[in-house]
Amino acid sequence: MKNPYEVLGVRQNASQDEIRAAYKELVKKYHPDRYQNNPLADLAQEKLQEINEAYDTLTKNGNGNYSNFNNNASYQSTGTHQNAPTQEFMEIRRYLDLGNLSAAEQMLAQISNRNAEWFFLSGILSYRKGWYDDASSKIKTAVSMDPSNFEYQRALNSIMNAGQAYRNVSYGKGYSSNDG
Repeated sequence: MKNPYEVLGVRQNASQDEIRAAYKELVKKYHPDRYQNNPLADLAQEKLQEINEAYDTLTKNGNGNYSNFNNNASYQSTGTHQNAPTQEFMEIRRYLDLGNLSAAEQMLAQISNRNAEWFFLSGILSYRKGWYDDASSKIKTAVSMDPSNFEYQRALNSIMNAGQAYRNVSYGKGYSSNDG
């Protein structure tokens, strides 16, 4: 299980009000209605489930009773956020969700730690700009850097499947070599 504090983007000693506010903001961000007819709909659904589990964990166990999420042996991180500016990445995700691509791009350019999360978010930025080859390449890099991260794998699969669907439609209705 991922660190519920990290999933919700709150500090470990956050109050119940802060946890609730972060939860509500993330639910709005990843709500299925925002991702209708979007290749990232499955990713958003998975993320929403992760957010709900984190919120349940913190509210049912109480904020102070979750000390095993201090990066000790019981916390199984995928390595995605190790040595990474997590708050910056969360802010970049927020900008991407809001469609503020220039702000997301500026923040990505300022991060020197080019880890899997950086490549993933950079790939999503490229995807939103319509640069599908670049998006695919960057997300492939993220997957190779962190192969256990299902969010990265699902995004790559969605992009690859969307590209395949386009090729099937366009090749099926294009001109034959005898036309002309």
